[in-house]
Amino acid sequence: MLAIDGLAKRFGTATALDGVTFEVRPGEVFGFVGGNGAGKTTTMRIVLGVLEPDAGTISWHGAPLDPALRRRIGYLPEERGLYPRMRVTEQLVYLARLRGLRRSAAVAAAERWTERVGLGERRDDEVQKLSLGNQQRVQLCAALVHDPDVLVLDEPFSGLDPTAVDTLAGVLREQAAAGTPVIFSSHQLELVERLCDRVGIISAGRMVAVGTVGELRAGERTRYDVTGPPPGWADGLDGVRVVGTDGDRTRVELGPGTDDQQLLGAALAAGPVHAFGRHLPPLTELYRDAVADRSGTGSAVVPS
Repeated sequence: MLAIDGLAKRFGTATALDGVTFEVRPGEVFGFVGGNGAGKTTTMRIVLGVLEPDAGTISWHGAPLDPALRRRIGYLPEERGLYPRMRVTEQLVYLARLRGLRRSAAVAAAERWTERVGLGERRDDEVQKLSLGNQQRVQLCAALVHDPDVLVLDEPFSGLDPTAVDTLAGVLREQAAAGTPVIFSSHQLELVERLCDRVGIISAGRMVAVGTVGELRAGERTRYDVTGPPPGWADGLDGVRVVGTDGDRTRVELGPGTDDQQLLGAALAAGPVHAFGRHLPPLTELYRDAVADRSGTGSAVVPS
């Protein structure tokens, strides 16, 4: 298990990280989400040893993460980190040998991974002749070519078309199924929700929520979507707050002790009800609420 505990980091007077704590378990895909400048990349760079924290620890299976253990991490940076004039196989073999593989094993791994991500026919091309999406595939191969114990990926889906997204998602799930902890950051929250076992939300250098999407939903307010009755039917109902409308659909929030059957009865009394159900917020909405609660601005929900 990769455990991050109490990370703090300042750059001059700016606080980048403030007590960041979470863990990534074996066989788990962990989505690390937050706005620009929230602290995602800083956290990853500390895990890799590129930056030193001002406070906090990082451990792997209970042992401090030292340089030898960091060599077993597969890393994909947000920015392109490839040599543009090197051929794809040449580059991957070079990077694998830096991680300790013999040349024969490095060549075999480069061929296996380029085939897996759909670049088998381009492995003899110079990197600079590839599209940005294919360069991203090469970077993924570079993170995997030495058979890492942990995967740390910073915006791995950036610039990928839907087919490449599916390929990469499949690779990450395969790695997790083999027991590898996978942590990746992304602004594509729909993808994070579909792919990840758990999610961590960071805002202004602090973790504001960690858990499965179901666990994050359990901490949300109880909301219902009701379709059919005319607008205004729920105004003034005890224990009910209207949080959004969209045509004949109304989203309401129930206060403590308010019975959803009473809500349904009120809706039926106002007009025909075509749909009635608990609102299960997507990760996009959970993220907005968590960040808004952290900033003290409250939440504003528009049915979607």
